This record gives sequence, structure tokens and C-alpha cells, in this order.
Amino acid sequence: MGLRIGIDLGGTNVRVALVNEKGSIVEFLQASTESEKGYQQVIEKMSLMIEKVSEGAEIDGIGIGAPGPLDIKKGVILSPPNLPGWDNIPLVEILSGKFGTPVFLNNDANVAALAEANVGSGVGYESVFYITVSTGIGGGFVINNKLFNGAHGYAGEVANMIIDPNGYQHSVLNKGSFEGLASGTSIGRRAEQDFGITGGAKQVFTLAAEGNEQARKIIDETVTYLAMGIANIAHTVNPELFVMGGGVMESIEFILLPLQEKVKKFLFPELASSIKIVPASLTGKAGVIGAAMLV
Repeated sequence: MGLRIGIDLGGTNVRVALVNEKGSIVEFLQASTESEKGYQQVIEKMSLMIEKVSEGAEIDGIGIGAPGPLDIKKGVILSPPNLPGWDNIPLVEILSGKFGTPVFLNNDANVAALAEANVGSGVGYESVFYITVSTGIGGGFVINNKLFNGAHGYAGEVANMIIDPNGYQHSVLNKGSFEGLASGTSIGRRAEQDFGITGGAKQVFTLAAEGNEQARKIIDETVTYLAMGIANIAHTVNPELFVMGGGVMESIEFILLPLQEKVKKFLFPELASSIKIVPASLTGKAGVIGAAMLV
């Protein structure tokens, strides 16, 4: 007993794992989502993966981490930009009917936060705020090892936080949003717009490592915006620890280390002396582990 299924449903890949009560992965599968084939095909693929990883095992339930927007109370995927065609899909109802077990749904960043707080970099801390900086920006807040969803499931949705009211209009988010100014997408956009660098954030970091001043300028601006966002969160909920995940944060030298210092400039002196920002430690697996912890 104590075994549960964790599903990380993304626009590119779907990952399914059998996870034990300690948060360790027993079996793991990954496949391309192929969302262009329609949600029915994806759910069928997901179901086959569930059957395979849980073969011969008795499971307590299924947890799913998925991109928003979601209705986590009703278990419905609403209309995620990176899952075209997934409009008002009652995924919890579909899978619970198929497998006869409790099924739970939450935001992908939230479940990653849950995993990092319980078995990752946040172990031993009472309050952990997790931020992922990749193509977009996501967040999740865990208090005493439990996810804080807020009244309507939108707690931790820091991507839409306004950093500069006169800033860039990114997607459907607020003008000058956190995601619009500090994500991997924004790094690539500014690099192309300002300097004609067309290889996205990855090329910017490569050029910065080679000493390119234009690339380093863009990264420095990004770190400033990240620091502003973290300072806003710190002054609002004052977590013991910030855990930073996502592809952009893998650049310890150019992002994380300067961020740890720069954020102090935006904090009350007493808070600046106690701020803790560390890298995530469950790269690639936080989604399935955290999803399983929803059960």
C-alpha cells in the first residue's frame, strides 16, 4: 500500500510514474504528448502508461499536474495555451471512471512546489515558495508540507504580477508582467529585438559565457526583474525559503548567484539579511512526484 500514480501533463511531454509514500519513483515512463492529435488520443496514451507503470500494484489514487487554467475543485482542464483543444475537459472524471480510484488535479508549478518542499530542496522548512523560470514563469506556495491553493486555486500564480506597468505586453497577461519581463521567452525576445540575436535564451547564455557584453546586459536586466518579483513575494508571504527551478535557473553563475545578492536591494534590511534562495533539486521528476503527493 501507499503507492500512487503521478502524472506530469505538458504540452511537449507526458510523464507518468508509480510513486511510493516516501516520494520515491518506483516506475517511470515518458512519451511525447502529441496534443495536435486531440485530447482523446492523449488521454488514451496516458491511460496505457498508467496501466504499464502500475501493473501488478494496488494504487491509492492518481494525481495530475497540468498547465493552467484549471478548475481544481471540479477537476477540469479549461483552455491551456500549450494544450490546444483542451477546452473544459473533465479529466478527473474521465480517469476516475476509467480506473475506479480517486483522482486529483492541480497546476503543474504547484505540484512541483509540493515535491520540492517535501522531498527536494525545501526539506526541513515550514514555508517554501517555489518559482520555475523557463519558457514561462510559474509558482507554488507550500506551508507545513501542504500546498496552499487559495480561495479559487490561483495562489502562487506569480506570472501575472505587474513588475513594470509600462513594460512589455506578453500574451494575455498584464502589461509589464513578471513572465513578460523575466522568463526565458522574454530573454530571447529582448535579445532579438535589441541585438539581433535569434537563438533564444539558450544562445544568450552561451554568448554570455563567451564574454559577450550584449548578452550579459540582457541577463543582468532579467536578474533585476526576477529580484523585484521575489521581493514582492517575500514582502507579501515571507516564506522561509525560495526554491528556484526551470531551465533558466540552471545557469547558476549568471542567474542564481547574482539574484541572491540583487534581491536584497529591494527588501527591508531585516528581511534582506534572512532571505534564502536555493536551486531546485528534483529536475525532471518534480512534476510526477508532486502530482502523486496530491493523493
